[in-house]
Amino acid sequence: MTDAADAKAGPSLKTVVVASAAGTAFEWYDFFVFGSLATIIARHFFAEAGETVAYIMALLTFGLGFVVRPLGALVFGWFGDRTGRKTTFLVTITLMGVATVAIGLLPDYAAIGIAAPILLLIMRMLQGFALGGEYGGAAIYVAEHSPPKKRGLLTGWIQTTAAMGLIGALSVILITRQIVGVEAFDAWGWRIPFLLSALLLVISLWIRLKLNESPAYQRMEAEGGERRAPYKEAFFRWGNGRFVLIALFGIMIAQGAVWYCGYFYTRFFMERVLKVDVNTVDQLVLAVTVASAGLYVFFGWLSDRVGRKPVMLFGMLLALVVFFPGFHALTRAANPALAEAQATSPVTVIADPATCALQFDPIGKAAFASSCDLAKSVLSNAGVSYSNVEATPGSIATVRIGGADVISVDGIGMEPAALGAARTDVETRIKAALVEAGYPARADPARLNMPLVFGILMIFMVAATALYGPQAAALVELFPTRVRYTAMSLPYNIGTGWVGGLLPAASFALVAWSGNIYFGLWYSVAFTAVAAVVALIWLPETKGRDLDTIST
Repeated sequence: MTDAADAKAGPSLKTVVVASAAGTAFEWYDFFVFGSLATIIARHFFAEAGETVAYIMALLTFGLGFVVRPLGALVFGWFGDRTGRKTTFLVTITLMGVATVAIGLLPDYAAIGIAAPILLLIMRMLQGFALGGEYGGAAIYVAEHSPPKKRGLLTGWIQTTAAMGLIGALSVILITRQIVGVEAFDAWGWRIPFLLSALLLVISLWIRLKLNESPAYQRMEAEGGERRAPYKEAFFRWGNGRFVLIALFGIMIAQGAVWYCGYFYTRFFMERVLKVDVNTVDQLVLAVTVASAGLYVFFGWLSDRVGRKPVMLFGMLLALVVFFPGFHALTRAANPALAEAQATSPVTVIADPATCALQFDPIGKAAFASSCDLAKSVLSNAGVSYSNVEATPGSIATVRIGGADVISVDGIGMEPAALGAARTDVETRIKAALVEAGYPARADPARLNMPLVFGILMIFMVAATALYGPQAAALVELFPTRVRYTAMSLPYNIGTGWVGGLLPAASFALVAWSGNIYFGLWYSVAFTAVAAVVALIWLPETKGRDLDTIST
């Protein structure tokens, strides 16, 4: 069957791109609503865990949706290679929509106790399972319809759907909060963005039902041949398996580190560390997302001309260069009073290292009751950097703020009520000393340099979009049609799922452990540096490859 015949038999190329992108944008909307509401979800579903642990658990729940994505990639990748692209991503979009609506209907901890976070975790896992099969199907479907010289450009529209989903999520949240009011939104209005997914699901299904199977898959089916074994061929034949490893370690771990740092860690950093008003953070992230949306398509187009590899390497190297100075500049631009206080009144925690925990508790059972943990928890929530000085074994931790000392309390062995009172006492005294030393409780809107903050965030977005824009075309071009869905979906979802999805929680835990508000950036920098080296040495240039002639 010729390409012309394929084109006549199915929908137009424009319809293919629009339908695939629209459905994928809807799935990203579902996924990002949760991440954007992590602070509120923490209060409703992890209320008994304490502020720091509750927020980490909410971030971990967000990350859990990413952790199960490789499983979804394996399951739906197998079906996509055995039964076709179209049917598979109709299933994934339905599963995603149902799980998202269910989150909006869940009772919270106050209503049903421990069952609430358990049900939330299950729904989040279903979301991640579905998304694990979605991206590969949409990217492959568009790529297998595209002319080789426009493959980067057209798959760039699939890449921009992540931005479109985030734009949709933030827009709905901002509009809903404005309509119902902040108090009502925090109490019950946060459910509306989840429930809206029911309408979006119906629209997305209607659009995708108009599509036919991809031409490359139809040609493979028409040619027949031996029965396909996607797992064996993709992972246990070195011709394909080595490219799975190169895709993972040369592209995808950087993608998870750079993209999720640029979009989600910056949001966490501004909201939780710099104490910028949440509405202002939402508006900034929304503005940057809108401004950068076209860059995915631009860098995809550029990769059609100069190659996938140089464009993606540019994104990695730019991220490595700008992350640390960029976040320091972000502090000075968004909360200059905090930067000034850190310079004039440094904070030191003097404690026995044996009493200081990492404060990373995935199951919410750790008490974090030592004098060191109580002190560090307050400082971490206040967004304050501190240095660590070793004290005499068994001594009570002291927080030195400028020239003032605040003695902590050892809460180990205390009853819950007494421990709660001790936490409050330590928090009150440390916060009073911070205020006395000039540390702001909130970022001053009058001193926030919006143009500079926007510019810094845009630099991060250039790095993220340069890496992400050509990525779909590069991944598709690495693998033959027989195993393409399976082979590219697994490394994609490990990189974005495990490296990217766990980034906010892991980076926050690193900050709480080290005392340095910038220390969490090492998570992103380390993964990106490894990927840059692997890509430079082993990643082949794939621009313009004939998808029907790639051999195993």
